[in-house]
Amino acid sequence: MKGSFAVSADGQTVRGQACFSQEETGRRSVASPLPSMVRGACPSLSAPMQTGDGLLVRLRPATPGLTVAQFRALAEATEKHGNGLIEITARGNLQLRGMTPESMTGLAADIDRAGIVPESGVVIEVPPLSGVDPSEIADARSFAERLRSAISSLHPKPVLAAKLAIIVDGDGRLVLDELSADIRLKAAGSDDDGQLWTLAIAGMDATATPLAVLHGEQAIAGVVMLLEALAAIGPRARGRDLDATSLRARFPAPPNHSRNAIAPWASPVGLIRLDDQHCAVGLRPSFGQIHARDLIRFLAIAEAAGVGEIRTGPEHSLLLLGLPHDRIEAILAAAAACGFQTRAGDPANYAIPCAGAGACASAHYVTRQAAVDLLEVGTDLLDGSIEVHLSGCAKGCAHPSAAMLTIVGTATGHAIVVNGSSSDEPVAYIGKEKLKSALSQLGELLRNNKAAGESARQCLKRLGRDAIATALRQG
Repeated sequence: MKGSFAVSADGQTVRGQACFSQEETGRRSVASPLPSMVRGACPSLSAPMQTGDGLLVRLRPATPGLTVAQFRALAEATEKHGNGLIEITARGNLQLRGMTPESMTGLAADIDRAGIVPESGVVIEVPPLSGVDPSEIADARSFAERLRSAISSLHPKPVLAAKLAIIVDGDGRLVLDELSADIRLKAAGSDDDGQLWTLAIAGMDATATPLAVLHGEQAIAGVVMLLEALAAIGPRARGRDLDATSLRARFPAPPNHSRNAIAPWASPVGLIRLDDQHCAVGLRPSFGQIHARDLIRFLAIAEAAGVGEIRTGPEHSLLLLGLPHDRIEAILAAAAACGFQTRAGDPANYAIPCAGAGACASAHYVTRQAAVDLLEVGTDLLDGSIEVHLSGCAKGCAHPSAAMLTIVGTATGHAIVVNGSSSDEPVAYIGKEKLKSALSQLGELLRNNKAAGESARQCLKRLGRDAIATALRQG
C-alpha cells in the first residue's frame, strides 16, 4: 500500500498521500512476518504463551457474551486441561492458565464443543453493555460490526501492529474512557443528518488526539483511512506514529451538533441500573482472578436465579444480565462467598495486581500477597480516588496506563513510580522485604497529612514526589 485515503463529506474515500510522522518515513518498506490483521504476538488457542505456571491462553469471544452453560464449559475445560485459574484482564479478555503443550488440543476441542468462537482479526472493543443499554447515544456494537465488515473487505489486507486496538464507544452507562487505543470512535450526539462520532487517535479518552466529528459512513471511511496510513508506515506502527495535523486536513469541517443527554457513567462493579425494569450486576473476581471450582459453584447459583447472559468488561469485571430484581441481593451474597468483589466502593477494587511471581516467569514478587498486605495496612490509599498498580515487572500487563502509585518488581526489590506507568522513572527503590512496611508508611503519611474532605489523590499530589519518596524510605 503506497498511499492512504482522504474522507469526503459524503463518506466516500479518495486516493491521497499517506499520513505519517517524519520519523516513520524510513520504516514504510519493512516487511512483516505476521499474517494480515492477526494479533500474532498475543497468547491465543493457536499460539499460547509460556508463563511461570504453564501455558497461558487469552480469549475474547466473538459474541457479546456467553451463556451460563458456555461459561461453565469454559471453567471445566480450564480445570481439566490447565491449573484451573481464570483471569479477566483490564480490557475484559479471559485468560486461562496452566496448560501444557499436550493439553492444548483438548482445551481447544472443549471450547469449540461449547460453541465459543474466539474473535479474530483487528481488535475492535465496545462497552460490554452495548446493545442492551438504553442510555447509549448510539449502538456501538452494531456500528463496530459494520466497521469490521468494511475492514474485512479490504484487498489487499493491511498488515498492522499485533496489538493495535480500535475502540467504538456508544457513550452509555459503561464507557471505555480509561482504556488506551490506537483509534477511538465515540458517539457525539447527532444533527439533522444523523448520528455523529468523534474520531481520535493514540491514547485514552482524555489523552487521545481528536481528528474530526463525522457521520456514520464517514467515520467508517475515516478508520479505514487511518489503518491504511498505519500500514503504509510499517507493520509495527501505532496510533502515536500518525501525523494528526496532516490527517485533520483530510476530513470535512465538523458539523454543528448538539450532544444528547446521557445517564451518569457507572462503575462496572455493583448494581448498574439500565432503566426502570432492567439492570446489570457487575462482579470482579478477587484481584482479577478466580479458580474454576469457585466459578462453577457460583454459576450454578446464577443459573438458578435466572441469569441469562454473562459478559466481561473493563476493570476485570464480569456482568450478569437477565437477573430479576428480587434475586439481586441473594446473588450478590453468593458472589461474595465465591470470591467476587461486589461493591463499587470496595477498597480491593483499587488494588490492581498482575499475576505475579509463581504464575509469571517475569515477575519478581508475589503481587497478590502484596495486594492483601495493602488492604491490611494501606486502606487509606484505597479510597477510590487512586489505583495502586502492583506490577511484578516493568511490562505493566495488569495496568498499562499510568496510575497514581505503581510498585514495580525488580531483581533487587521494588521500584516505586508516582503518577506514571510501570516503565517510568521511579521516585524510590525499596528492598525485597520492606514493601509491607513501606505501604504502611504511605498510609500513615496520608492519615497525618490529609485535610478534611481531601482525597488520597489530592493529598498525594499536594505533598509531592519528595514527601512520598521520603515516607517510602522510612518504611
